[in-house]
Amino acid sequence: MLGIETEKRRDFGGKGMSSSVVEPESPDLVCELDNVQGMVDALTSVRWKRHQDAVLELSEHGIVLIVEDTGCLQAKVYLQRELFVRYEYSAQGQPRFGVSLGLFVDCLNTFCIPGHSSTIEFQYPGPDMQLLLKSTDSLSACTYAEIRTRIPDTISWDYNFVPAGSIPINFTVKSAALKEAIDDLEWPGSSIQIILQPAPPSVTFKAEGHGDLQIDFMYYANTDLLAAFNCDQIVSHRYKYKFLRATTSNIPSSVIKDNRGSKVTIGRGGMLKVQHLVSVARPSNSHPHIDSAGYQQPSRIAYIEFFVKPEVDEEN
Repeated sequence: MLGIETEKRRDFGGKGMSSSVVEPESPDLVCELDNVQGMVDALTSVRWKRHQDAVLELSEHGIVLIVEDTGCLQAKVYLQRELFVRYEYSAQGQPRFGVSLGLFVDCLNTFCIPGHSSTIEFQYPGPDMQLLLKSTDSLSACTYAEIRTRIPDTISWDYNFVPAGSIPINFTVKSAALKEAIDDLEWPGSSIQIILQPAPPSVTFKAEGHGDLQIDFMYYANTDLLAAFNCDQIVSHRYKYKFLRATTSNIPSSVIKDNRGSKVTIGRGGMLKVQHLVSVARPSNSHPHIDSAGYQQPSRIAYIEFFVKPEVDEEN
């Protein structure tokens, strides 16, 4: 009945019989991004299975996408408003809605043209609470898509990350090396033990199955590989392999190619946080980060965070 009544009022307004015209409500968010491929890379990095739901949270500061698995693994993609060439936010509060992550990524891929940095407009909500996407590169042609949204599920666990002590326990390692190490540690149904020790400063990944496999990163032996290390006590926790692998299995090739670093932090209770940086800067014909005067410009970066709960010993 509400839709019929609204339609009647519009008809009356068009005939000049009534001054009360129902104006469509302005959307909560309208924004434009000039590097769709960068956003695809960021979202693909948290897509660890085929059918996966995601929650999007909107705010004046940007967009956060959240995915999780069985209360043991959670990932967040932070798309700050500075990444967008246009960001018009008019909502009260912080709207949240659910989407299929696979559908969202596949839809964004249709806007990607090889060798061309596409610009896309996002709008939420549409007339039926859809997420609307539209290309804005050409005046003669337009690609348009609607993604059905749903009421989001409640996040099933608190990812609140608390430092393990006054001195942070973390290390920064080349993303390619971290991915390769975790891939090499695969044992069916196994867990991975991560050990940090201050003397000598080192990080050990250890898998136990039909045999033992151990990978060591020595801080002083190769500072190019292990770029930073902070630890004042021996720390050891185990993590289920499939959850640990999800933190690196879909790192974009652009991150591997740029030889970026990934930061790994262990918090109170063994909560593991893995952070990656994905560039969403529009490529330049000359150099993406250096201007004509030779000064390096800060790149627009999407922040990716994974949180993995440790395995708990049956005795405890």
